[in-house]
Amino acid sequence: MVFFKHLCGRTGSEFQFHNNFRELNAFLSASKQFVEKDLEVSMAGRAFMITGANSGIGKATAMAIAKRGGTVHMVCRNKDKAEEARADIVKETGNKEVHVHILDLSETKKVWEFAEAFKRKYKALNVLINNAGSIMSQRDVNAEGLEKSFATNVLGVYILTKSLIPLLEKSADPRVITVSSGGMLVQKLRIGNLQSERGRYDGAMVYAQHKRQQVVMTEQLAKTHTSIHFSVMHPGWVDTPAVANGMPDFHRSMKDSLRTPEQGADTAVWLAVAEAAAKNPSGRFYHDRKMVPTHLPLAWTHSSALEEQKLLSLLEDLAKTFQPH
Repeated sequence: MVFFKHLCGRTGSEFQFHNNFRELNAFLSASKQFVEKDLEVSMAGRAFMITGANSGIGKATAMAIAKRGGTVHMVCRNKDKAEEARADIVKETGNKEVHVHILDLSETKKVWEFAEAFKRKYKALNVLINNAGSIMSQRDVNAEGLEKSFATNVLGVYILTKSLIPLLEKSADPRVITVSSGGMLVQKLRIGNLQSERGRYDGAMVYAQHKRQQVVMTEQLAKTHTSIHFSVMHPGWVDTPAVANGMPDFHRSMKDSLRTPEQGADTAVWLAVAEAAAKNPSGRFYHDRKMVPTHLPLAWTHSSALEEQKLLSLLEDLAKTFQPH
């Protein structure tokens, strides 16, 4: 568990978290409590947008929704991989209402442009699933001068969500689900170094901080957009290309006990389609279909309401500087 040691240090509560996430066994145990009929639903007539939908959790989520008759909008960076994944989904599900959209979430102006064009073309979007994420091995900036993983994991998610809110609000039973990570449990919200300009750049720690920011963002958006059901979830540690490429040591040591993409996607699918999920309060954090705390017991990771509001204010100001006029 190199990655957990790396993220967590050696405090008792943090190693308790480490021990609680023996992945495959944890999922199999939790799944015994799942209500099967929650997912026995038709999604015909409902539209879902999933970022990073050509592999891993994103593809598994798209497949599950397509099987239930939903219209799927796959938002992907690589056209060839996206079209290949779309063909797989259509072949397996028989659902041809699967559409590919090419977008790199690290290109901030293009996120705005994509969302605005989508609103002009489509009359409804019932569910947005922010799944795409990026772990960088070293600090890099995009053409706009933004640190790439921040642009992808935080600002891109914020812009896409905020821009699509008017369309979601006009649609029936609107939901926004963001795929976070348990790594955020050992991160306190940091708003003074959003671009990771100061200090040594540690990709895993930066990623975990971004996942904490996603949780705070979800909580804040839920307060201001009460007609939409917001949620954020930890999929468990999943055997995906992102984990293999972004955390190779962790992946090598844990490969045999990681979850499958389908197991990792289960809670996202449940949050997206189940009636039971929408009955829970908006803005909460989930793992294995259950609301779970966003902080470990006795943790030092709590932040003030002022800091959390400040994050949204900073994101809003930054987003506006890249908004097309």
